[in-house]
Amino acid sequence: MDLTTKYLGLKLKNPLVPSASPLSKTVDRVKMLEDAGASAVVVYSLFEEQIEHEQGEFDHYMSYGTESFAEALSYFPMPEEYNLGPEEYLKHISNLKKSVDIPIIGSLNGVSKGGWMKYAKLIEEAGADALELNVYYVASNINDDGAKVEEIYIRDLRAIKSSIKIPVSIKLSPYFSSIGNMAKRLDEAGADGLVLFNRFYQPDIDLENLEVVPNLELSTSNDLRLPMRWIATLYGKVKANLAATSGIHTYQDVLKALMVGSDVTMICSELLANGVQRITEILDDLQVWMGKNEYKSIGMMKGSMSQKSIADPAAFERANYMKALNSYKLLV
Repeated sequence: MDLTTKYLGLKLKNPLVPSASPLSKTVDRVKMLEDAGASAVVVYSLFEEQIEHEQGEFDHYMSYGTESFAEALSYFPMPEEYNLGPEEYLKHISNLKKSVDIPIIGSLNGVSKGGWMKYAKLIEEAGADALELNVYYVASNINDDGAKVEEIYIRDLRAIKSSIKIPVSIKLSPYFSSIGNMAKRLDEAGADGLVLFNRFYQPDIDLENLEVVPNLELSTSNDLRLPMRWIATLYGKVKANLAATSGIHTYQDVLKALMVGSDVTMICSELLANGVQRITEILDDLQVWMGKNEYKSIGMMKGSMSQKSIADPAAFERANYMKALNSYKLLV
């Protein structure tokens, strides 16, 4: 049974890749992921806000009181020589490369052009095999039009591609007015992979304390339907590899994602909820299903249920809307 697939120029032993999460914060946990069967790991994200916050705090303490004692400045190197949070992240990437055999994919979360370029280069130098850009941009300013938001993604991708040699994927939001066109533009701008989709975590209201609070809800298999629709639509129309993320919990989810055209399936919530051994169980179940249904390789099924491959391409478009509504049976 051949489970191999290709993603970001890397030959992977299977299509199951843990996405960026706390599971990759220690070497031992990444070893556990590898032992369970993960074919690569996306390391938890290095956040631009973290970089700026820690640098700002360091600047404050290094400059405190120097207006009274000028010579105090000579005791320390200049603040820009320090990268407290990022330095730990880069060391972690380097340690992972020495400790495991599977590919290590770095992850950058931010929006500023300068920050992306600097740290993308450092992550490459630390030994990462590829880089995932997690452009977590919430357009809360009502004066920002769609074109401006789209340009942030294009700008950042081009800047990164011009500064590093390792493959680069970009994690997309599902909220563009024309996802297909945005994917096409990113593909043309040099994206080696498109990851569909980024989950924007929504805040909640604490009614007891009357506060806005963060709220993290793990995904379910139902969340796969949105990336599945768009991967099915994009398959064969872009050169970039396609990765499904959000909603990968079972071997059936993996099969569906592969059949619509995914090169890899990224898993997170299932591992957080039920443990890393789920990778082994999903891969075992996947092979059993493939054997029963006479699939000898992942390649035989990939894209077989994409929009360009099925008899009724409109099933992924508006034409299926009325059919879905009419299929619901009332209980009363």
